[in-house]
Amino acid sequence: INIVMSDFKSYKDLDIYTISLDLFLKVHPKTLQLPKYELYELGSQLRRSSDSVVSNIVEGYGRRRYKADFIRFLVFSHSSCLETIGHLYKITVLYPNLKAEFDPFIQAYENLGGKIFNFMSFVEKNWK
Repeated sequence: INIVMSDFKSYKDLDIYTISLDLFLKVHPKTLQLPKYELYELGSQLRRSSDSVVSNIVEGYGRRRYKADFIRFLVFSHSSCLETIGHLYKITVLYPNLKAEFDPFIQAYENLGGKIFNFMSFVEKNWK
């Protein structure tokens, strides 16, 4: 693959951005279905970690001129993706009645994590 920085006019051109934003916009309202006492605990943590996946992609892209910074923020995004999976899993265990609604997000974030990891590897090898 011979892709250069100019192939990406904006962070909006990155699949990892569009997928992570879409997931965030779907997960956020789901967290509001959690019991009241959980809205500001696990619900808040899930909202923040899923937002962090997206935000770190955007911030990293803003620093793309500095390859090491770009990679660092992609690592943060990947870490937040793993954190999000952890929060989703806890919800499926603690609230079995919500398992069917939250389970698909676990697989979606696992897929996204793979894409972020692959993009990180691509940047390490090919970014000029």
